[in-house]
Amino acid sequence: MKREAPFFEGKDPVLIYIAKRLNDALRLESILDTSGVDFGVEADEYRGGVVFRTVRTGAFFYVLPGAAAAACEILRHNGYQPYEEPAGK
Repeated sequence: MKREAPFFEGKDPVLIYIAKRLNDALRLESILDTSGVDFGVEADEYRGGVVFRTVRTGAFFYVLPGAAAAACEILRHNGYQPYEEPAGK
């Protein structure tokens, strides 16, 4: 179920996916909602591009730490690659 920001206050939410296209974000919202996962979505900026690096806006999906493993498995099962923190950060 999609949750608002107060649901995550005082907790350390885990970033599980960055949707770069609206269609992906809407589909993932539906998948997580149908699966009964509590999640939050926030628009934020990320850097993209290989040769010409640009700042772009995406939909960042978050869950509580206890739900991260199950949520990532749901993502994989539906053809999404969960977000992984880049090495060295």
